[in-house]
Amino acid sequence: MGLRLRLVVAFTLVAVVATVTTGALTFREARTGVLQQSQDTVIEDFRHRVNTLVPNYRFPPDAADLQAFADDVSRGGRSQPWRVLAAYRDADATSAPGDSFRELSPAMRESVRSRRATVFQRVSLDGRSSLVVGMPVTFAGQYGTERRASGLEVYLTVPQQEEQGYVDALVTAIERATVPALVLAVLIALLAARGVLRPVRALRRATRSIAEGRLDTRLAVQGSDELADLSRTFNETAAALEGSVAELRRMEAGARRFAADVSHELRTPLAAMSAVTDVLDEDAAGLDDDTATAVRLISTETTKLAALVDDLMEISRFDAGAEALHLDEIDLAESLRRTLASRGWQDTVETGLPEPGELRGRVDPRRLDVIVANLVANALRHGAPPVRLELGVRNDPRAGRQAVVTVRDGGDGIPEHVLPHVFDRFYKSADARARSEGSGLGLAIATENVRLHDGTVRAANHPEGGAVFTVVLPLRTDDTDDTEDRTRHPEPSPETDSGPYTDPDSGPHTEPDSVPLTDFGPHTDSAREART
Repeated sequence: MGLRLRLVVAFTLVAVVATVTTGALTFREARTGVLQQSQDTVIEDFRHRVNTLVPNYRFPPDAADLQAFADDVSRGGRSQPWRVLAAYRDADATSAPGDSFRELSPAMRESVRSRRATVFQRVSLDGRSSLVVGMPVTFAGQYGTERRASGLEVYLTVPQQEEQGYVDALVTAIERATVPALVLAVLIALLAARGVLRPVRALRRATRSIAEGRLDTRLAVQGSDELADLSRTFNETAAALEGSVAELRRMEAGARRFAADVSHELRTPLAAMSAVTDVLDEDAAGLDDDTATAVRLISTETTKLAALVDDLMEISRFDAGAEALHLDEIDLAESLRRTLASRGWQDTVETGLPEPGELRGRVDPRRLDVIVANLVANALRHGAPPVRLELGVRNDPRAGRQAVVTVRDGGDGIPEHVLPHVFDRFYKSADARARSEGSGLGLAIATENVRLHDGTVRAANHPEGGAVFTVVLPLRTDDTDDTEDRTRHPEPSPETDSGPYTDPDSGPHTEPDSVPLTDFGPHTDSAREART
């Protein structure tokens, strides 16, 4: 239920309760006033009429006296004759012969006999309301002592149709006034809701605008109430956020430029160092043992440094949004076989690949090579044999045809605390804090290449042991341009899963390795390629 509807309902309920309560109280007070006035008038006239006529009759009265007395009292009615019942001990007489006085209850007669005060009661019988009044006739004792009951009882029944008409008219008036009051309450509720919701809607739009990246969004502040204070607080928060984000972006851009510049500047001296180490490697056999060991160490470290610089350059291009896809329709199974063969892994890695020509799709061949090479290198370096590479296909109702690449090793799997971080840059698990051959960027680079394809990469532990990396890539079949800017693609986050392995979409490893972009075809130095 929206805020507007809740406000309208709340205002309406308050109006209904207030109207009904006010109407009920008004009706009760008005009804009581009307009946009280009529009742007091009738009782006063009745008491005066009885007291006036009693001295004119002998006491104790006989049947004729009772009848005459009842007739005389009934003539005291102002608009119409009263219905009167006079009773003395076992004898009684009425002003209307044959009238049974059904309104007169035994309890009231008992009350009149036992008390020396006038008693009255409103009675509804057959849908008609009547006022029944009863009073005992008393006389004063000798020497002004307390008045004593004479035994003579007089009862009066007066219809209250006129008073009931007044009450019915009052009810009708209240009912007619309730509808306009409710309509007015709804209108007031709508106006109040509009006044409250206008700044709330503006705040919602501004919040959504900031969430979309427009940090210069501000609210117009009007008035000095709580909503105006909220708008001012929002503006202050937005200004602080804009300043913080601008500073963070400036620092991030500076860090990226620094990493890119450093990597670029290191490439030239590293190229020279690599050429020198190649020469030294060829002459290492003729050197003494200590010198040969030092030469090989320098050669190995130079190769690692060159690979790290290549990785940093690759990451900086991803961060700058400068990477693009170059799609080509290829045989995916054959591409994966060439990836293994180019690095000398065809005898080390078990495969489960389709036959040539069975699975084709439009992907970027170089980036597919990087994805698979990095995952396999990670499994070889940080897992345990056997390492298995599989390729399959599945049809997703929404995404269409997809290629599924899985890399599994036979090691101990990935620790639970490491799983959420396996795709982070430079991340190494606690037991791998010591210096290792990996740069910590391989899985991050593989993830970025998967994102460029609009694919997903996932890490999990297999229930039978070992870690599993799973890459899902859409197989484009349309005739789109071979060059696609990565900014056209969403950035699905890599997933990790430590639960049971139930489908082929799983898989990563504890410490990423990186394999630079390579050309297809055989490589003469497979050992050095594996070290990268």
